[in-house]
Amino acid sequence: MIKEIYVTTPQIVGYLYTAVLIGLALYAIHIVILVTLYLWHRHDPSPETPHIPEDCLPIVTVQIPLRNERYVVRRILKAVAAFDWPRDRLEIQVLDDSDDDTTALARAEVERLQAQGYTIALLHRQHHGGHKAGALAAGLQKARGEFIAIFDADFAPTPDFLQRTVPHLVQNPALGLVQGRWGHLNAEYSLVTRAQALALDAHFTVEHIARNRAGLLMNFNGTGGVWRRRAIEEAGGWQHDTIAEDLDLSYRAQLAGWKILYLPDVVSPAELPPLVAAFRQQQYRWAKGATQVLRKSFRPIVSSPRLNPAQKLMALLHLSGYFTQPLILALMLLIAPMAIYSPRLPALAGALGTLTMLPPLLYLLGQVALYRDWPRRILAYPILMLVGVGLSWNTTLGMLDGLLHWGGEFKRTPKFELQGRQGNWRAAQYRVTLDRALPGEILISVYALAALLLAYELQCTSLLPLSMIYLAGETFVIWGALQQLSRREDKKEQGR
Repeated sequence: MIKEIYVTTPQIVGYLYTAVLIGLALYAIHIVILVTLYLWHRHDPSPETPHIPEDCLPIVTVQIPLRNERYVVRRILKAVAAFDWPRDRLEIQVLDDSDDDTTALARAEVERLQAQGYTIALLHRQHHGGHKAGALAAGLQKARGEFIAIFDADFAPTPDFLQRTVPHLVQNPALGLVQGRWGHLNAEYSLVTRAQALALDAHFTVEHIARNRAGLLMNFNGTGGVWRRRAIEEAGGWQHDTIAEDLDLSYRAQLAGWKILYLPDVVSPAELPPLVAAFRQQQYRWAKGATQVLRKSFRPIVSSPRLNPAQKLMALLHLSGYFTQPLILALMLLIAPMAIYSPRLPALAGALGTLTMLPPLLYLLGQVALYRDWPRRILAYPILMLVGVGLSWNTTLGMLDGLLHWGGEFKRTPKFELQGRQGNWRAAQYRVTLDRALPGEILISVYALAALLLAYELQCTSLLPLSMIYLAGETFVIWGALQQLSRREDKKEQGR
């Protein structure tokens, strides 16, 4: 006799809510593992920089990929020209895909440096196939260097960067990449830049140290690092079937057997985007690119004979990290049904909810490790939380785009030569236009308000804090985007 099983609507809501909590708890456990590994390895000494006699120093090619960077192109070229490296073994490539006056500004600076005896060339592409990956690949074909240092235009590396990184590659032939830490030129500029600095510090301090020192796969961050040319070539070169060419290459290189060394004490300061609109565009690109790399790398990771099960699991959790965004969105959409039906949740739900509250420890540890005034800096966490919640729809769209499509348009993040609290992006010509995520965010904010009122009316007090966080996050992101968008949309700024 077959017993019929009836599932009521409250049970369905309860199951869905619990399933979302399980998903978030899984990624929270991932963070807890990284925090544990960081605490275990945080006092591990960085390897000493090998001494290489000056007459034995190799030729290094410094590549600067850029597109429409009129405000920062001179700064990066002056910084790279100041590298403490023999001029006869330093080659600089300006990989320019610009279609504005950046090309003229770059050419004037290149000619000035050439007159001073530098080996520097401007490689301007009329057709921007492959975007940044295409520019790097084109430059590599003409590069003389055995080692390739890469810097985005908004960076200002210190003169000793090559002296502190390249010798490790020279001494250890198994190393394919040395990655340095990102610093911040304008962390104090606004609430948005403070929140970004908090997130990046956690990534470069806690996550990178945990992964690298524990033998897990880690990523190249697209800039502030030096590659061994042979590692790039043996890993398949720069490819543009994803828009996260840096993440893609670093995973292919490690799967091919190359090692990465992370040096947290080698810091290259960079400019943080001050605009919510620019940050949302950047996050969309990163989510899409990471998802594409996950699709591309899933089978090679799972089937790799070089990786043990723990390395494979942590690599997949790393690449799928943006999956937390649709889970956050689903949790918000379940607030109203939870208020209406008040389903009975399993005892496990409480433990799962507690786990989801642990990831902020990541950001706290990042600040404690880097700054004496960390109590002041950690106060930016509520802004980071609101931005993260508010961008969940935007980032989910990026993930879906990455799941459904290969490649795509590489939309650049505008830079404005901001430093400290100095600089004015409002007077700049570069603009960020409206995107397709904004209407959805407006609808979600209306829903969040309705869910908050409903939870209050039905006296579901446990749901009120969550409802207020979602409403505040969506409101903050929408307000920031609308405030900072120009009325004059410049379609030319939709490149990198």
